Amino acid sequence: MTGRVPTTRSELGGRKASAADPNYEKLRGAIVRGEIAPNSRLVESDISSFFEMSRGAVRNALIRLEQEGLVVREPHRGARVRHVSDREAIEILQARAVLEGLAVRVTAERIDEVGVERLQEGLALHRALLDSGDLLGASDANAELHAALIELSGHSTAQRLIRGLNAQMVRYQYRTILIPGRPAASQAEHAAIVEAVVAREPERAEEAMRRHLFNVAEALQHGLLPRIDSASRGVIQAGG
Repeated sequence: MTGRVPTTRSELGGRKASAADPNYEKLRGAIVRGEIAPNSRLVESDISSFFEMSRGAVRNALIRLEQEGLVVREPHRGARVRHVSDREAIEILQARAVLEGLAVRVTAERIDEVGVERLQEGLALHRALLDSGDLLGASDANAELHAALIELSGHSTAQRLIRGLNAQMVRYQYRTILIPGRPAASQAEHAAIVEAVVAREPERAEEAMRRHLFNVAEALQHGLLPRIDSASRGVIQAGG
């Protein structure tokens, strides 16, 4: 396997690496960041060599990833990265809209000054990257801002469910920012979310988050997402 991409500011959803199972985290991170493309076969010997993991560690990691919904294992065919269809992606975005709406509602109720500063810095970074034309960087900043909004809620159940849904959206993370008109819309929508949270207005925050994610879902439903050459992200191509 070839084509490792540079590490982004953080893994999708702001997840921090866990020292408890670094092998699982290495493989999961590669899938979530899109370094291994959807439908790619996950051959134990190749993964073991590429990630410098034992075959047993690879096997255990694949079991966990299957439980998380990132990997599909089939009898006599081995494992592959699960592919999410556009239709399922729309449903995931709709579900996220409800869950993340709930999360930011709670965040608006609990936010303190440290949290306010964190959100404002995240929003400023997102804006700066968009203004500089770094759309892929802005996509990473977008994921981090969402992660911060959710984490600050302290709602553990919502966080767990959202993390699982986010993991399925690998192939869409960098495509949505390329929809014509979406960069400016994204900035305005995120600004509205942060503004409502900072103002400690739970209902407005929830509505702003729902509107944002439903807008993205609608763009996908209308077929507005561009196709990206996976080589542009250093993606490992799907095997036969």
